[in-house]
Amino acid sequence: MELKGTVVYPGNAEGRLLVLRKPLSFWGGVDPESGRIADPRHPQHGERLGGRILVMERTIGSSSSSAVMLELLRNGTAPAGVVVGEADAILVLGLLVAQELDYPTIPFLRVGTERVAALGRADGEHCTISG
Repeated sequence: MELKGTVVYPGNAEGRLLVLRKPLSFWGGVDPESGRIADPRHPQHGERLGGRILVMERTIGSSSSSAVMLELLRNGTAPAGVVVGEADAILVLGLLVAQELDYPTIPFLRVGTERVAALGRADGEHCTISG
């Protein structure tokens, strides 16, 4: 599967899709050490983000999400790429800071909420992002 959308942060990635069934707050909702969903109320609690193409309609905002993304990148536990329905400037800020610190970065793609909903059926499938 190849995803097409608006490139928010460039890069290439491939991996299995992890399509979230519910929005996620990175601050408190993701463990940056393990890269797992840490929020016990999230339906995909315990799922590992690392190496997956993370697909979600939107995040639950916190300005600290950029710091969590930066830690995920530094620890090597980040998703291989992020695909969102609605753009999230806070997560992208984490990628920009990672670039400045010479940490690896990941692509960030906006595809619209309708496309994210359609991707729900593709959870677990292999995907490529290039752009």
